[in-house]
Amino acid sequence: MNFLIAFAVVMIFMTLGEWVATATKAFIPSVFITAVLFVIGFWTVLPKNVVENASFGPGFITICIALLLVHLGTLMNLRELLAQWKAVCIALLGVCGTLLLTLTVGTLIFDWKTVVAAVPPLTGGLISALLMSNGLKAQGLASLVALPVAMFVIHSVVGYPLTSVLLKQESRRLLSHFRANGSKLDPNVPKMRRGAEEVKDNRPKLLNLPEKYQTSAFIMARVAIVGLLAMGFGTLTNNVINSNVVCLIFGVIAHQIGFLEDNALNKAGVFNWLMYGLLAYVFGQLSATTPAVLGGIVLQIIVLIALGVPGMFLASRLLAKPFGMSWQMAFSCSLTALFGFPADYILTSEVARAMATTEDEEEYLTQQMMPKMLVGGFATVSVASVIIATIFLKLL
Repeated sequence: MNFLIAFAVVMIFMTLGEWVATATKAFIPSVFITAVLFVIGFWTVLPKNVVENASFGPGFITICIALLLVHLGTLMNLRELLAQWKAVCIALLGVCGTLLLTLTVGTLIFDWKTVVAAVPPLTGGLISALLMSNGLKAQGLASLVALPVAMFVIHSVVGYPLTSVLLKQESRRLLSHFRANGSKLDPNVPKMRRGAEEVKDNRPKLLNLPEKYQTSAFIMARVAIVGLLAMGFGTLTNNVINSNVVCLIFGVIAHQIGFLEDNALNKAGVFNWLMYGLLAYVFGQLSATTPAVLGGIVLQIIVLIALGVPGMFLASRLLAKPFGMSWQMAFSCSLTALFGFPADYILTSEVARAMATTEDEEEYLTQQMMPKMLVGGFATVSVASVIIATIFLKLL
């Protein structure tokens, strides 16, 4: 009974977030509302373990991340993935802009250890926040342990609405171009939007079994095998390339050679379930903050965010034109450092759905923005922030 109550609460919070996003046409993103509901809940009556009781514990999430990243690879092709190198450069240089301002101006305002403890989560997401918290605890710096998680909470709240506004501006520009050119999609590009209808897949198939054997379990088994191979590759190479990135790349390769079909987990009917589970787990980390803890460090966090976000903006604005992007798209790629996957996917999907007037327009917006946002998020959150956190722990 308690487990069912926990699950119901989590899904009600998700529903309210989606309803607000729909009612405001993504001006207020669903992830923002859901995050606020979880914070209020944890500070009042919600048990700290509500997300785990709802079945979204660490074991489920380990499986969930691998499956979802492989699935996202089935929405892209190798040429498209390689074409996003500009988004990677802009996102990484945006992080450099953040580091430049926070480590110079920030250290003039606060002591060195405070800045070093807070900056890695500012340039990344949950993983870097947990790395810093555990590292600070191991070094006996108890007074700073709450700072990385609190930074993760607050900068996400800043990042969600700001990115949504920028993506809506970019959507207006893209739609103007799309409509002026006849509103026709490239038939050779796989559909990316959630719930897209199936299109004929002309790629060669490695496992060309009769239709009656193409079950949901068979799709999930193949996605799991690809995820397992990706994780194994990451382990064998000592994670020289982050395992999350390897899962995406292996998903693209498996899709290209015909081992996985387009939009695999949607065809299996489990994509939304996994996505909600991953989001719930991320929001569950907000239980680590309390009003008392947050009140004691909120000034440092706000000042460092006020330094870090303009650093991202300056770097993005300078690079946008040379790299052939609008400054709104470039800045959005940099801002993925404030939340990463899966929020980058959710925000982009919501904006595309809100701004489009037809299914083809929604598909076009998704195709144009989603790869840049996903790859930018992986570059910052999955790679750069982990490296930065590892280095900064040695600077304390």
